[in-house]
Amino acid sequence: MSPAGGGRRLLVRDLAQLATPRGSDVPLRGKALGEVDVLEDAYVICDGDSIESVGRMRDLSSLEGDVEELDGRGLCAIPGLVDCHTHACFAGDRVEEFALRAGGATYEELHAAGGGIMATVNATRAAGEAALGEAVRGHRSWMLRVGTTTFESKSGYGLDRETELASLRAIAAAGGVPTWLGAHAVPPEFEDGDTYLDFALGEVLPAAAQLAEAADVFLERGAFDLAQARRYLDACARAGLALRIHGDQFTEQGAVGLAIELGARSVDHLEATGADGVAALAKSRVVAVLLPASALFLDRPMPPGRELVDAGAAVALATDFNPGSAFCESLPLVCSLAATQLKLSPAEALAACTVNAAHVLGRSVRLGRLAPGFAADIVLLDAPDWRYLAYHLGGELVAHVVVGGRRVELP
Repeated sequence: MSPAGGGRRLLVRDLAQLATPRGSDVPLRGKALGEVDVLEDAYVICDGDSIESVGRMRDLSSLEGDVEELDGRGLCAIPGLVDCHTHACFAGDRVEEFALRAGGATYEELHAAGGGIMATVNATRAAGEAALGEAVRGHRSWMLRVGTTTFESKSGYGLDRETELASLRAIAAAGGVPTWLGAHAVPPEFEDGDTYLDFALGEVLPAAAQLAEAADVFLERGAFDLAQARRYLDACARAGLALRIHGDQFTEQGAVGLAIELGARSVDHLEATGADGVAALAKSRVVAVLLPASALFLDRPMPPGRELVDAGAAVALATDFNPGSAFCESLPLVCSLAATQLKLSPAEALAACTVNAAHVLGRSVRLGRLAPGFAADIVLLDAPDWRYLAYHLGGELVAHVVVGGRRVELP
């Protein structure tokens, strides 16, 4: 989402605090996940779309030339937040389904009755590419307002060639990182998952691989089984796509082992992951992407966040923003849930939705830290302490957002 630089300079000055994950390693694990450098009375200088320097105001020398200034008094700077798992390209809503679930219907019951994912598929197919583009831009504006400067979004609400490709184009046009979730559900025009995968891999994958950066699959009872997920991901890897897996959301179906076997970037959800899965992830390079807003929204058990961190697994946080199971675009709220429900510290939560989330998207060289050479994506919190990011539950914390060295007018 960062525009190209061009000689502009921006000084963010007199910050109460500047907080950034320590060091240069990625992904962060164990003790390192909770190590944050905090500067009091700080500044950031941006040159074009990159950070030139950070430091304390007492060490700031006079700047020559034309420099725009942003007053940071009373504010705290953190890196732009990175949401590495969303479903932001959809039409319609599922508010009626939400009301039914509040009355006792389960997610799986709604899905079996033709609700759930397929309800959004029908609305998304009917919308057309222009409307999908407008929807993604609107959702992006919601994310910016709460400090998300980089977002990933999946397709998966088309499940036909035209709508899947239109979705990937709409995501990219809105500045998102597109992921082809071609194996999200089996649409009703196909008799089973294998027949649908014949179509998806033969007719959609060649074009999707030119638009997307990664591929994802919903490996779960009632969606795609282990053999089907392996078939899909093998084909996507051969087409040059990075691999991701929705796994262990409701039941353990082998997602962790498959992610490790295939060298996937991440396995996401993990609400049903047991001790063996935790231990396996701790020994692997696969990032565990935790989605506590989804677990809360569906009244499901929370993923084992503390256990994963203590075992040494690489952990990231994301919203899972979607119309059915996590209608939430706020990473600050997710940080609060990480602290209160997953038992992560505020420092661990910050690293999980900056450095480690950027790693999942293959962007950790440029995103996730406030340091020279990194993208000038900065969030200024209207708070006396940066830890309000997790502490202020659902609060309107974001005072300013800088993307690519330019202050963004928040909607």
